[in-house]
Amino acid sequence: MRILFIHPNYHSGGAEIAGTWPPAWVAYLAGSLKTAGFTDIHFIDAMTENVSQEDLRQRMIDLAPDVVGTTAITPAIYVAEEVLKLAAEVVPGALRVLGGIHATFMYRQVLSEAPWVDVIVRGEGEEIMTALMQARRDGRWPADKRKIKGLAFKDGDEIVATPAASTVKNLDGIDPDWTILDWSKYLYTPLGVRVAIPNMARGCPFTCSFCSQWKFWRDYRVRDPKKVADEIERLVNDHQVGFFILADEEPTINRRKFIEFCEELIARGLPDRVKWGINTRVTDIMRDKDLLPLFRRAGLVHVSLGTEAAAQLKLDQFNKETTVADNKLAIKLLRDADIFVEAQFIVGLDNETTETLEETFQMAWDWQPDLANWAMYTPWPFTPLFQELRDQVEVFDFSKYNFVTPIMKPSAMTRGELLNGVMKNYRRFYMRKALFHYPWRGTGFRRKYLLGCLKAFLKAGVGRTFYDLGKAGYWGPQSKGKVDFHFDETRTIAEAQMQDWDATADKAARARERQLAVRAQTKERAAERAAGAFQLPVDAGPVMACGGGTQQLTEPGE
Repeated sequence: MRILFIHPNYHSGGAEIAGTWPPAWVAYLAGSLKTAGFTDIHFIDAMTENVSQEDLRQRMIDLAPDVVGTTAITPAIYVAEEVLKLAAEVVPGALRVLGGIHATFMYRQVLSEAPWVDVIVRGEGEEIMTALMQARRDGRWPADKRKIKGLAFKDGDEIVATPAASTVKNLDGIDPDWTILDWSKYLYTPLGVRVAIPNMARGCPFTCSFCSQWKFWRDYRVRDPKKVADEIERLVNDHQVGFFILADEEPTINRRKFIEFCEELIARGLPDRVKWGINTRVTDIMRDKDLLPLFRRAGLVHVSLGTEAAAQLKLDQFNKETTVADNKLAIKLLRDADIFVEAQFIVGLDNETTETLEETFQMAWDWQPDLANWAMYTPWPFTPLFQELRDQVEVFDFSKYNFVTPIMKPSAMTRGELLNGVMKNYRRFYMRKALFHYPWRGTGFRRKYLLGCLKAFLKAGVGRTFYDLGKAGYWGPQSKGKVDFHFDETRTIAEAQMQDWDATADKAARARERQLAVRAQTKERAAERAAGAFQLPVDAGPVMACGGGTQQLTEPGE
């Protein structure tokens, strides 16, 4: 049975400016499938290769797969749907499978707008995809489709979701097949070396209201640090990877295992051959301030901090557990340890103004991170914050949900003014850094890395790919009133998805009402007991112990 995986050809002006990123999902799926006996697996990275629809059509015809699978984050969903629509035309006998975070939570939306999608894999794909492929291979599909956990599909006019599959408990049992990627195509621009995105842990114990990762991965699990180091060593030895970013939301959560990982890298001499970066929380940096030199010796050179917002009000809205003062201290600690620090700011909420944008710039300059990034608030439709702000969301064109397009319109600004304010922050921050910091601060690796980052920004700016400026028609302050984000206003939330949301909201509201009623009743009874309102009836007789005796049982030896 021939399986063809395709990474959809979607581009935005965000993370791509730092390099071409390897789609790790296909390596993890292919590795699990090969372990289960599936060996005829092919991959087309349409995004990195910028494959046209006509080229993709011909390659599908030539390969004649039995299964076509793709994945999609929210902004890539329409391109992924088109991939499977093309598969329905040119290889109609192939099973068409869609996975990823968007389809996992928005399966009713996807199956309503793209009925040619045969089946959606909901959640972590390794075990679910293996079960699905076994059913296909053994002739049990579609007869057994309701028996396989973690799927969604249309059965006539009914949209069916089978019970959720459990998360992958043995992450160390997954052996990703990194050979399925053409590594010459994946480069990290600041250093000009090959880049990988391996996985150390899955899940997150925190519940930031704007984030969906904790919902997708559910429970938090960490791999054996030695197994992760084995994987890094193979990537370096077999594929000449010179830089990696741990895909985890926050790899430092499990302090003990993160330390073990760093020590393992040092023991193998890997920091001389590969550098790496992570995303983490401000609180973890402050907790581990004495360990930062160890992390740096292990090759950790870049930390992206979710400082998120300058105003403490916004931090509270996002359910972040940090303060503005914490953010500044964490950045200083990292810089003192010679670790490059990138501060992430979220902008574009309803209360954004010219003054609050200026505030984020002033804070960024005061804190002095090596890099700063202003990301547009993107209301993922499956997050708690989206449900709170749903009445304010005007744009349902998910292709623009990419952190660089202002989906939300602040009350006091136009979207063009918001974009202009963000660009003003970028211009000032990096112009000052380029003139007074990067060329003169430090020598050797530090100087090389910072100038490489600057090169990446300049390359994206000149090419008009940064922040999708070319597509929006932004040329500077004079054009802020003319920018066009080309929202597809025909896109709406499907009726089936709305009904599901409303039913879920009603269920949650009823549960909350019951919870509050129980609490109120408990408090009322406690108040009655405190006031002496509760008394035994006069004819109740003597108080008896359990079993009807007059004494409590004692443990032997008491």
